Amino acid sequence: MTTPTFLFTDIEGSTRLWESAPAAMSRALQRHDDLVRAAIARHGGRVFKTAGDAFCAVFPGADGALAAAIAAQAALQTEHWDPSLVIRVRMSIHTEEAEARGGDFFGPALN
Repeated sequence: MTTPTFLFTDIEGSTRLWESAPAAMSRALQRHDDLVRAAIARHGGRVFKTAGDAFCAVFPGADGALAAAIAAQAALQTEHWDPSLVIRVRMSIHTEEAEARGGDFFGPALN
């Protein structure tokens, strides 16, 4: 069994974006979700949790997680967003053992 690698994403300043342009942000969030989910799936990952505009995904190794992050950032950067929004997405990758339970993961890597 390999040690899982986790990819975490979050839209920078999303609360401010929702407050300043709620209709545009609603459309942007759907597109963001589609782009990030596609990159994760294309590189062998699985989304196991979402919270607002944040994703938590698991991969069997670091290569897939890194490739997904690069692909997602490239797709997000070339997307034509509403001019009232500046969409920046933070991403982090971490490899560590975690307890898998009920489709979710628990342990220090996830805190």
